[in-house]
Amino acid sequence: MKSIKLILYIFIVIALFQNTYSQNDKQKQMSQLEFMVGNWVGVSKGFEDGKVIREEPAFEKIAYKVNQHIITIDLHSNSLQLHTVLYYDENEDVFYYNPFYKNGAGKYKAFIEDGVLVVKPTSKKRFIFKPTEDGGFQEYGEEFIDGKWVKYFEDTFKRVD
Repeated sequence: MKSIKLILYIFIVIALFQNTYSQNDKQKQMSQLEFMVGNWVGVSKGFEDGKVIREEPAFEKIAYKVNQHIITIDLHSNSLQLHTVLYYDENEDVFYYNPFYKNGAGKYKAFIEDGVLVVKPTSKKRFIFKPTEDGGFQEYGEEFIDGKWVKYFEDTFKRVD
């Protein structure tokens, strides 16, 4: 009976250790996105042929949730309302960016490159999330056209919290 209790105790300790290690790894990966977290106000611009075709106010709330295991992004502008869940999958060693729109949802792989989050919906489309030098935050979308990346939207934000 004592040996069964000892084996059970060892099993519980190992399971708790693995769970704690796993959570810390996820939190470490998610902490790389700290620059995004906050309440933001700014301007959203749309581009076509290198010219601004749309410019409007935009508001974004980005927060850690579930003990820093996910980030939620809530974007509001006249042309787009978007709720996104972002998380790190340790088994695949990749981030997942899951946007929810009025008419549907998506699930896209993302990675961090030089302190910048890069979301790749397709091989010819990407979204970039990066801090700005003045303490702000910027996100923009690009399409791969004729051998080069062409920006089709840009949202620039200042922190309000």
